Order: sequence, then structure tokens, then C-alpha cells
Amino acid sequence: MHRVKEKFSVIIPVYNEADIIEKNLREVKATFDEFGCRYEIIVIDDGSEDASYQILKRLERSIPNLIVKRNSQNFGKGRALKKAFKYTTGDLIVWLDADLDLHPFQVKTFYDIMALDDADVVVGSKLHPNSKLYYPFYRKLITLGYYGIIRFLFNLPCHDTQTGLKLFKKKVLAEVFHRILVKKFAFDLEVLVNAYYLGFRIVEAPIVLENKRLCYRIGLKSITSTLWDTLAVWYRMYILRYYDRINYYRHKNLRKEFKRVRR
Repeated sequence: MHRVKEKFSVIIPVYNEADIIEKNLREVKATFDEFGCRYEIIVIDDGSEDASYQILKRLERSIPNLIVKRNSQNFGKGRALKKAFKYTTGDLIVWLDADLDLHPFQVKTFYDIMALDDADVVVGSKLHPNSKLYYPFYRKLITLGYYGIIRFLFNLPCHDTQTGLKLFKKKVLAEVFHRILVKKFAFDLEVLVNAYYLGFRIVEAPIVLENKRLCYRIGLKSITSTLWDTLAVWYRMYILRYYDRINYYRHKNLRKEFKRVRR
């Protein structure tokens, strides 16, 4: 990737990761240094109750291209990603989970697929035939079940919306983020639904996923909340036509502003 002209902005949301965050951030830095491309790492501490933020601020002083920001409380992954986006200066945006179950070396594959398929978004998929998964069987069942729901409700051109590794052209998120209401569980889905609705090209990439946690953070409450958020996105899209109204009022306001400036 030494000849890559684009700059990468790697966004990592963090919540109570004091035990792993320093090691994993140094791993991310080493990986992108090896790529030889221009990059920055933007970490958002989402109201951690442990020492995550203090560790991050210390690392910020020693890693030149690391930017650390903080939410005053735990608002959720979606709000953290939106806040981080405001500080990006790159052409391509990487979403990466702090636990590195999905190692950042895979970004190179995502970039190659984006270039080959002329894609605007590349989504890691646990259901891709070439993916290698080392994680509990019950999580595979959850992925398959959720895919069936997503396929039925939205007919998206991807099998897996929830995998933590994604690559976006910056213009996609710039166009989509003002439309997003979900802050937590189905945030990724709402972003992809809107990107697809706006005509951006979404493709999938195989992943290598290795579950590094002894106890993974998926409970009944998370599953239930994700399903409710998913149905809410569907309701806004097809019943309320909420996203259509956003386009209408945004363009109407832009026309008003244009007329005001011309006076």
C-alpha cells in the first residue's frame, strides 16, 4: 500500500478497555506503519468507567497521529462514531473495534476490493464463503438469524451489517450521518440502509475473526434492543418515509440559503 494516495482515518470507539487498549493501539499503529500509507487514528472514549481515558491521553502524547476524544457518558457506539467523524481528515474512513477480534491487517484486502469493484463501502461479512471464523457457535446462529431478518426487511446487497470492520469513502458518511437516529445497537444497519438508498455501492469482503474475549458482550437485552432498533429503521424508511422528508427539507433549506447569499 506504499503507493496509495488516499489518507486513512481509523476510528476506534472505546468503552472500558483499560486492560487491552494500549497493546491494541500499538498494534494498529504498527500495522498501518507497515502499510506505508498516510493515516490517523481517532479514538473516542465513550464514557469509560475504568482507566481507559487516562491511558489514551498518555498514548496521545507519544503517538503523533493519534487523536483522543471523550464522551461525558456512555452514549453508545453510534454517537461515538459520529463524533469521531468530525475530526477526520482522511479520504477513507475505517471503523475498527477496540478488541481487535478483527485485525487491522485486513484493511488492505478491503482497500483492494474497494478499488477493484469501484465500491463506496466495503463491509466485512461473517457469512462470506471465504471468511475464517473462530468464535462461539451461538454467535453464528445469531448472525444467520439477523441476516434473515435484514434480507426480508431491506433486501440489502450484504449478508452481515454488524461486523465491526468497515471501510467507507468519506463522502458516504458525510452524506449519510445527518440522517441517522440510532445511537447504539442497529447504528451500522441504519448507516448501510441509507447509503444503499442514496445509491452508494456496497460490497462485502471476507474476514478473519478471532474471538479474544473469554466472555463476549452479547446478551438478551442487546439482542432485543437491536431487533427493536431494526424495526424502527424499517418503520422510518417504509411507513413514515422519514428519510425522504429529510432530503426534501434539506434541499429546501439549501435553496433558501442559496437565495439569501445571492441577495
